[in-house]
Amino acid sequence: MKRKIIEAIEKYDTIIIHRHVRPDPDAYGSQIGLKTIISTNYPEKNVYAVGDHDESLTFLAKPDQVDDETFSGALIIVTDTANTERIDDNRYSTGDFLVKIDHHPNDDQYGDLLWVDCEASSVSEMIYELFVEGREYKGWTLSDEAARLLFAGIVGDTGRFIFPSATEKTFEIAGHLIRYKFNRTELFDGMYEKDHKLLKLQGYLYQNYHFDENGAVYIKLTKEILEQFDATPSDTSLLVGSFGDIKGVCAWVIFVEEDCQIRVRLRSKGPIINELAKKYNGGGHPLASGATVYSWEEADKVISELKEICRKYK
Repeated sequence: MKRKIIEAIEKYDTIIIHRHVRPDPDAYGSQIGLKTIISTNYPEKNVYAVGDHDESLTFLAKPDQVDDETFSGALIIVTDTANTERIDDNRYSTGDFLVKIDHHPNDDQYGDLLWVDCEASSVSEMIYELFVEGREYKGWTLSDEAARLLFAGIVGDTGRFIFPSATEKTFEIAGHLIRYKFNRTELFDGMYEKDHKLLKLQGYLYQNYHFDENGAVYIKLTKEILEQFDATPSDTSLLVGSFGDIKGVCAWVIFVEEDCQIRVRLRSKGPIINELAKKYNGGGHPLASGATVYSWEEADKVISELKEICRKYK
């Protein structure tokens, strides 16, 4: 499969790479890391990374602005996106050939060419594997910048190598990547440093969360609460792991109110929660998922189901 992707890359002069909405480090790392690899090895090609920019990820990179005409006859690659509803920029369907590279459960088998590896820690890990294949097959080289992006994606999706998804292969790949010249301290600062306002919001989380007897934890962050701490819904992505260090926690959910919807950030220490996310317009990994609800009544249903999941797990 990797060689077929490389052959598709070689065939097209214009390549446009997408990833999921509400991006995280693996979304940027895999998408823009792949763009950098292709641009390094095929400087004559026009390679773009598209999607709405998240300011919290500016330390990694910024996506490109691409007009509609550029999509005509282009190779489209979508990384780190399980289903078409979550692809950022719906112009992905207007290209000539579509490739899906992902590590989530393959429930939506879109694309003309699919490479899905649910055992991979991250899509950034998969992109490194693609590079290795390209090195052996076509003499590809990896730049320091591509190594930085891929390393960030792996670190982000493994929770700094804490999650069970970090395998022996993951550590081996990370070991190869840190041989390249980039500032790891600066990278970690960009990923994990928090503004004072976010630390205060994190304090609010610790003081106001609800803890069920079976280890289900939840908290609701309304627009008013976010305004009180001068925080945006995107800012809360840095706080989603806050409850993971609490003894006795089984799984947790953080609700974040936006103008027309409520983000649902689900995490677990054991029970599978991505099936719950799928029921509420979302999905993701077995222990880390996201969803969307449209009322606090619907949010209460998520809480009830999460409590039941934790009860059965206990």
